[in-house]
Amino acid sequence: MELSRQIDAYCERLGSGLWAEPLNAVTNLAFVLVAALLWHRARGVPLARALCVTLAAIGVGSGLFHTFATAWAGAADTLPILVFILIYIFAATRDMLGQRPLVAGLAVLAFFPLAALTTPLFARLPLYGVSAGYMIVPVLIAGYALALARRAPATARGLAIGAGLLLLSLSFRSLDAPLCAATVGIGTHFLWHLLNAVLLGWMIVTYLRHMLAGGARGR
Repeated sequence: MELSRQIDAYCERLGSGLWAEPLNAVTNLAFVLVAALLWHRARGVPLARALCVTLAAIGVGSGLFHTFATAWAGAADTLPILVFILIYIFAATRDMLGQRPLVAGLAVLAFFPLAALTTPLFARLPLYGVSAGYMIVPVLIAGYALALARRAPATARGLAIGAGLLLLSLSFRSLDAPLCAATVGIGTHFLWHLLNAVLLGWMIVTYLRHMLAGGARGR
């Protein structure tokens, strides 16, 4: 793949300039802002701090993609998202489900074949097919919520809310092209950014609340 290849994948982009997607670019500041707001709250919980750093990196990477719009910027956009997912799987398995670090590590590794197997299935869905690569994530969050429903109901509720928020934000991501004309060339991708910033911040808060309520703080 040519790293400098231009990518035009969003309704708002009508040219090749750095500011061809102003809303899609500026709304990435929401990720950095949420990460900064949660940084102090995450003190003493290393994985929560790691999630905050990764959240800020998501904003930077996505900002690069929606300005430069190249293949290398696309990698900078998607890699931090993957890292956030993997860190959270480890944290949720070890600290919420109470499994050993080895089991948590295996859960992280299992994400890759699971995503590979389910993405083609999600690609068949109406509307959400364009976001097929992400669709396994709300399913996983809901699965953890179900597993924790009895032993940690407050955490389970937080995760269930997170799954719902992610489905809502994925809806806006998926509607970007279908609603392009109706939104006069603006699209809805910027709403994916704003809702995702709220969602990822909420997921960090849910993890922190679980730790403060009796989880293995500081592990």
